[in-house]
Amino acid sequence: MSDKERKKEIRLRPTVITRAAGEESRKIEGYAILFDVESDGMDFTEIIAKGAVTEDTIKRSNVFCLLNHSEGRGILARSKEGTGTLTLTVDDKGLFFSFDAPHTALGDEVLEYLTRGDVDSCSFAFTVEKDEWLNPSSGENGEYKRIIREIHKLYDVSIVYDAAYSKTEVDRRGLDSFKSKASEIENRKKVEELNNYYNEIEEKFNLN
Repeated sequence: MSDKERKKEIRLRPTVITRAAGEESRKIEGYAILFDVESDGMDFTEIIAKGAVTEDTIKRSNVFCLLNHSEGRGILARSKEGTGTLTLTVDDKGLFFSFDAPHTALGDEVLEYLTRGDVDSCSFAFTVEKDEWLNPSSGENGEYKRIIREIHKLYDVSIVYDAAYSKTEVDRRGLDSFKSKASEIENRKKVEELNNYYNEIEEKFNLN
């Protein structure tokens, strides 16, 4: 599948963004992605599995750090194929990011927000290489469950005011396809059960 065929998705994760201690410090850091944590606020359960993001993912990505996913205000940092002012590292917990806020109006603004405690959320944009859908009986609360096994590329990590700025954009083609296949299997199962029932009736009453 080409990059054009993959749909960019956006997620908000309950994480903590911090500013390093010290008045002179401009270091901002936090987790953009948390592995094996169930999603919230979606009509299905989603988990990004450990190993879905690797150093190879970072090396093939061009990642901007933005405010509210908007490049219109400028950028805070950038990681191009693993190098740049935005440092991205993968550990057992997830994808960790850190950068020094630039000496720009945007950089100063974000630092002030963090110092005051006005912002504390992070969102990220990505495309999926490999995922797995499970039917409601396999998920909790009778919901479909999606496990993202491999992220193809990362596009940005964004500091956001609140969840309203991080619209959850989902590539639903996988879910729609899974539902369609599940429906076909269920229909075939019902037809098979019905045929078996009629065969039993015919044998019982010697209708052949």
